[in-house]
Amino acid sequence: MVKKPKDHQCLYCTEAYRTFFSKLGQDELQSVQISKTVQFYKKGTKIFLEGNKPQGIFCIKKGWLKIFKNGSDGREHITRLAFPGEFIGLKALLSGTPYSVSAQTMDDTILCFIPKNEFLELPLKYTEFTSALISSLSRQLVQAEAKMTLLAHKPVRERLAETLLFLYQSHKTQNFFSGEGFLNLSRQDLANIIGTAPETVIRLLGELKNNRIITLKGRKIFIHHAEKLQKIADSIR
Repeated sequence: MVKKPKDHQCLYCTEAYRTFFSKLGQDELQSVQISKTVQFYKKGTKIFLEGNKPQGIFCIKKGWLKIFKNGSDGREHITRLAFPGEFIGLKALLSGTPYSVSAQTMDDTILCFIPKNEFLELPLKYTEFTSALISSLSRQLVQAEAKMTLLAHKPVRERLAETLLFLYQSHKTQNFFSGEGFLNLSRQDLANIIGTAPETVIRLLGELKNNRIITLKGRKIFIHHAEKLQKIADSIR
């Protein structure tokens, strides 16, 4: 067996310690370490597809992914974005059902894959792990409900501002915003996140640029005044 680099080992993984894996001891983490595989994926790679059966769970070591559904209208509807330290495919694995969504990398990404049988043994053995796992699923549910409320009650301009803030803060937390920090996101993906047309996103980004809240360089969005975006996100017309 080829020994994994130290930064790919569960025991030294800072991303794992932000999740329910922090409830496992050294022996348990070593067991996960032995069973898992570490894979590099190029930007734009589909990790799993809606309707497939889960064979295990993915933990994001580096990069980020979009989780989405294909609507009856042929449009892609992004339900959430996942960042380092988060798990994807968790709900389907625990429920024993096929994936209800698809997952695709938004950047060059490193994922740790833990086979189904090895992962499902952990909640049976460790109560603290189980409690943390339930908390994680609860947070995902709260986030999903918050997004539904956002789409139902806020105008598109406010939804765009709030989405840009969320992406900015998420990326900043993961140290993606270093030096000349920016969001590299297509207008189509932004439109799919907030539930509107790409043309609307392009127009609203132009308004934010004219107000010097952001600058645009191709696909890249540079955010200069997060506090002004917050005011727009919180405004009520």
